Amino acid sequence: MQEILHLLKEWLLEYGVFGLFFVSFADSSFFPIPPDLLLIPMGLADSEHVYWYAFLTTFASVVGAIFGWYIGLRVGRPVLRALFKEQQIMKVELYFKKLGPLAILISAFTPLPFKIFTILSGISKMNIQTVVLWATIGRGARFYFEAFLIHQLGNKAVPFIKDHFTSLTIYMAIFIIILFITTHYIKNRLN
Repeated sequence: MQEILHLLKEWLLEYGVFGLFFVSFADSSFFPIPPDLLLIPMGLADSEHVYWYAFLTTFASVVGAIFGWYIGLRVGRPVLRALFKEQQIMKVELYFKKLGPLAILISAFTPLPFKIFTILSGISKMNIQTVVLWATIGRGARFYFEAFLIHQLGNKAVPFIKDHFTSLTIYMAIFIIILFITTHYIKNRLN
């Protein structure tokens, strides 16, 4: 599997920004390859344009999130009905309606499979503007953070990202969850 992933990455790198755009779009809706695999080597090869690559990756990823939302809206429920009971679907939908924006934000920033959450947002009929807002914030933070590391550290960014990026994003997700719970608790106490 690792060899196939490497060959696919090399093939997509040949297409430069078009390959990066495609992977960023597809990762948010249906494709299993994260755009970081192209963003990082392209940014290292041309650090002068790394922030442009981060913008392109973010933009394409958000457009892909809209497509994932649309997939969920149009075909998600019938597929889920074939796999799960309606009661289970409704339970997941209820949780997603309550915590959907938080789920979009966290999955956009962390290594969680973002496409699952964009499709779930369509299934639960989340407001598309909400999806776009939180996908933009989460994906932008992720890809601009990588661009910043590449710009500041150069080739040293690769081992740093490999060794620390997942744990940093998980810590950030925990911080966001704690902030969300605290805000929710304070809001309920004041009402």
